[in-house]
Amino acid sequence: MSRHAAIADAEAYFDNKTFHADLARRVAIPTESQNPERRDALQIYLDDELTPALEAMGFTCTVYPNPKAGGPLLIASRIEDATLPTVLSYGHGDVIRGVDAQWNAGLSPWRLIEDGDKLYGRGTADNKGQHSINLGAFKSVLAIRRSQQQGLGFNLKLLIETGEEMGSPGLNDFCLAHKDALEADVFISSDGPRLSPERPTIFLGSRGALNFDLTVELREGAHHSGNWGGLLADPGIILNHAIASITDARGMIQVPEWRPADIPANVRAALADCDPSGGDDAPTIDLDWGEPGLSPAERVFGWSSFAVLAMKVGNPEFPVNAIAGKAWARCQLRFVVGTNPNAIVPALQQHLAREGFTNVSVTATRETEMNATRLDPDSPWVKFAVASIIKTTGKKPAILPNLGGSLPNEVFAETLGLPTVWIPHSYSACSQHAPNEHLLGPIAREGLQIMAGLFWDLGEASLRPAIC
Repeated sequence: MSRHAAIADAEAYFDNKTFHADLARRVAIPTESQNPERRDALQIYLDDELTPALEAMGFTCTVYPNPKAGGPLLIASRIEDATLPTVLSYGHGDVIRGVDAQWNAGLSPWRLIEDGDKLYGRGTADNKGQHSINLGAFKSVLAIRRSQQQGLGFNLKLLIETGEEMGSPGLNDFCLAHKDALEADVFISSDGPRLSPERPTIFLGSRGALNFDLTVELREGAHHSGNWGGLLADPGIILNHAIASITDARGMIQVPEWRPADIPANVRAALADCDPSGGDDAPTIDLDWGEPGLSPAERVFGWSSFAVLAMKVGNPEFPVNAIAGKAWARCQLRFVVGTNPNAIVPALQQHLAREGFTNVSVTATRETEMNATRLDPDSPWVKFAVASIIKTTGKKPAILPNLGGSLPNEVFAETLGLPTVWIPHSYSACSQHAPNEHLLGPIAREGLQIMAGLFWDLGEASLRPAIC
């Protein structure tokens, strides 16, 4: 009955619109980490919004400057008993640029607007809405435990950064410097999308991501295509052929070092009942694209993928009859565990040289890349989370060995050495990083139920995994 009461309290938090009010305040703070003019908003979010909310729940909070001059970071700790298990959770308070003018009429990135089942606003899905769900559920569990004069049964630490949308600069250095303060037994957090809107999901890591530029620079300036066509090499044609050599015509990767050796058997087993279609608002999967012989789930969660993010040759806005001197493309490799991130660029350079494209330069575009991580699907913490979600919802959650996208999970899995369990509260058609970003109300409400049940179960020694 106590567990039921905690879940009911979390449901009421959503149903009486208190969740909406909390999220509205947070969305209204324009925490665009990519915009230097918003640096004050990042500090305000941690100092004036999250710190008071956390202190009211018994957390001790400290806001720190970023060691690499990015946005500040917050560590909040609620230690009930040092002998109890400790959970570390995470969120990011920064958001992608608002692009205000591109939102539909009546919507704004900095105002929470409810329209049917959708809660619109920048950060509703990524990530203010998700860590607000977790904080709301925790508050409900804490209230019921206190009303029954019980202890919480575990310790909770929370790390909030404000630079994730810039690649989390300084996060790893910060966690190394504060490793003792962040010491825990397990990492449980929320970001990214569910496999489908109606199915609770657990993912255990993320694919890595490396962005890089391909450039063909043959000469200064452009030259008339009538006078020089057929005499001057065209950098656009060269670059397009170079890119075409990286995959075949259906997207199968041709760079040997980028191809995983295999997909582990327990990863295949976990993905066997997973359909990544994403729901009604998602695009239709191209079944003939990517690595042949793999299911759609295996292609996005168990394999690597190459994408061309942008290309430019000449003046696309105002084309002229001239052969350009330079062509450029920004590309990306999403990669899984087993791929050496330090070998990605050298392997591509060797591949292009073998194919005869010695005049194509390859340059990584970020100081740091997000590396691939994956917790064993057979981990006791995975089984604990699955059992808790089934108990709360009656639904078997999808178990994704890793997210198709990328998160700084290596910081938690490798630098801090924790088993990592992510429980997302969004869906893939949420317009994350685009105009009209939104959180689905039914997912948010079910997320509150799930996390209240999970936090309750963490306080029950008979349910959680034994901590050695």
